[in-house]
Amino acid sequence: MIVMSVVTALVLLALVTQAGIVAVQRAFPPQGGMVEVDGATLHVVDIGPRAAEPGPRDAGLPIVMLHGASSNLEAMRRPLGDLLAKSHRVILVDRPGHGWSTRARRQDSTPQIQARMIDEALHKLGIERAIFVVHSWSGALGARIALDHPSRVAGLVMLAPVTHPWRGGVGRYNEIIATPVIGPLLAYTITLPLGYFVAEAGARNVFLPQTMPDGFVQDSATPLLLRPREFIANAYDLVTLKEAVAAQAPRYGEIKAPVTIIAGEPDKTVRTSIHARPFAATVPNAKLIVLPDLGHMVQNAVPDLVKTEIETMIGKIAPAQAAAD
Repeated sequence: MIVMSVVTALVLLALVTQAGIVAVQRAFPPQGGMVEVDGATLHVVDIGPRAAEPGPRDAGLPIVMLHGASSNLEAMRRPLGDLLAKSHRVILVDRPGHGWSTRARRQDSTPQIQARMIDEALHKLGIERAIFVVHSWSGALGARIALDHPSRVAGLVMLAPVTHPWRGGVGRYNEIIATPVIGPLLAYTITLPLGYFVAEAGARNVFLPQTMPDGFVQDSATPLLLRPREFIANAYDLVTLKEAVAAQAPRYGEIKAPVTIIAGEPDKTVRTSIHARPFAATVPNAKLIVLPDLGHMVQNAVPDLVKTEIETMIGKIAPAQAAAD
């Protein structure tokens, strides 16, 4: 009797989840185009003053923005991406498995593989060099792109980046979701219904000590994360990250591109003392900005500062590029 009750409950939750997937995807449809890469598809939104013009694209350096864990490209679009797009070409990318991007294999969770996929997508888009703006999890990804595809990276701006291994794990629930059989069972039954009740509180915690903007969860399309396939992909990204950064950290001294890192001392999501500071101390051409009252969501808290630093970097790169040409 108990077994039948459990099975019935799981079936009902699975049906609720499927209905929820349909509702979420209707509420937050793709906003850009699709680029085929290595058996997967990347969702790319291309905005800026020249985005609609035919012929050669912006002669200046485009800006590629890569979001962190538990999010999608909308987390980078508002307000920072839209602010930059007033005067620059901006390419926002859903990382593999997130938003409307897919991934072909479970191992596509690592910065190394995602770097290769994004490099391929940019090549297909005709983007030879760009300024990369990366947040949180994508700190490791931006570093990996600079290491493995250096000709693609004119400069790297890192916001509260993950770069080094840390003590502890990434949350028991993520570890369970990344476990075969039991993980998908939970993801396809309870994650989406439960997630609706906890998403708002979870997002608020990430913003601390800043206050989360009103409407952020909806404006950033955060409910897309609750879909089973994306929730599982996100869990794999998190549980494989520590080993990945441990492997690539010894190479950071090889990064030649200019790097600007902006982080906050009170950030409890990604500790500046573990990541930003040692990274800045290792990379030859790095500038570190640490603000005493800044939390994890740098792009929301200080978008004007980030924009200024990006444009300062572009201003220094442009004369050097002209001289080389």
